[in-house]
Amino acid sequence: MGRGGNQIPSSDIENKITIPPSSQQSRNDNTIHPVSMDTPTATNTPSNHNQHMVFSKPFKSWFPWLIPSFVVINVVLFLITMSINNCPKNSTSCIGGFLGRFSFQPFKENPLLGPSANSLDKMGALEVNKVVHGGEGWRLFTCMWLHAGVFHILANMLSLLFIGIRLEQEFGFVRIGLLYIIAGMGGSLLSALFIQSSISVGASGALFGLLGGMLSELITNWTIYANKFAALLTLVLIIAINLAVGILPHVDNFAHIGGFVSGFLVGFVFLMRPQFGWVNQRNVPPRIAAASSAKTKHKTYQYVLWVTALILLIIGFTVGLVLLFRGFDANKHCSWCHYMSCIPTKRWSCNNDPVTCMSSQTLNQLNLTCSSNGKTNTYQMSNATDNQIRQLCTQLCG
Repeated sequence: MGRGGNQIPSSDIENKITIPPSSQQSRNDNTIHPVSMDTPTATNTPSNHNQHMVFSKPFKSWFPWLIPSFVVINVVLFLITMSINNCPKNSTSCIGGFLGRFSFQPFKENPLLGPSANSLDKMGALEVNKVVHGGEGWRLFTCMWLHAGVFHILANMLSLLFIGIRLEQEFGFVRIGLLYIIAGMGGSLLSALFIQSSISVGASGALFGLLGGMLSELITNWTIYANKFAALLTLVLIIAINLAVGILPHVDNFAHIGGFVSGFLVGFVFLMRPQFGWVNQRNVPPRIAAASSAKTKHKTYQYVLWVTALILLIIGFTVGLVLLFRGFDANKHCSWCHYMSCIPTKRWSCNNDPVTCMSSQTLNQLNLTCSSNGKTNTYQMSNATDNQIRQLCTQLCG
């Protein structure tokens, strides 16, 4: 799952882990369900009249509609962004010219087959200066619904379908919807505190939040799972691999980390389930109720995790928002933190400084000189707009 910056290559989850839903039972089910007295599955036999009846009721299975709706929203917004981008009008060369206004920016500018950074900015990409000084705090929310290109949105939406539908079936649209949005906002917030020289878009913060929620759900509902250690190790390995991919250039790993931590905490709050062996006391015969009342609905450690996670969520978002709107730059107080998002090597650079060009217009000629690499080029065009100049400058300095 990649959260792209303004030059926008990103990495996405290629392997997903799904913990079998506790609403499905089979010979290979790795969950053990709390006992409920509502639906009998076995009755007394003549050979053992004194044996209590055994009752088991699986957790409710929800019909998944919210996650597919999120996918549709993301795709529609991507198409709107491409329409607004209108590459043939604002650039000298485009990929897929037969697509008309939906054609893509040159590979040198956007290798993900998508719009320009300027078009994403118009649609609500995360741009810290506009959030802090322009009063556009809504960008913390809108950026998680935008994508930098076809490859970016394809990988993220496939991941969302594989992970999100299973979770929505288990826990319902309300809890998973809130988990997705809160985690996305958490990813945007941490990204804004660390990445302040480029724009950022993508749903990967929210997607990492779903992974974080899966991990905390496994921990807090530990007693109802079989093969729990194998599931835990597999899930941790998948998360570690995808966070490690985030150290590639132009991938916003801070959004991944922020989304994961937020989702991990939200999971303790929203995804807690009754412990194994708990009996629902409704409609239970008094004799059986007296024998089964010793089990509390939740274990003490579940309540402790619930309270702790809720407190940390409130403190984290409050402190983060206050620091952001005061213009706090986390990189100035943590000299090594930038390595969590990109590690420079001989093969790539981690320089994300915005590009600038010197321009001059002479009759039908536009002359541009890139400030960073000194390259100069002349374009046959008159009365070039600011948007056209920015896009040509990005290509020249790329």
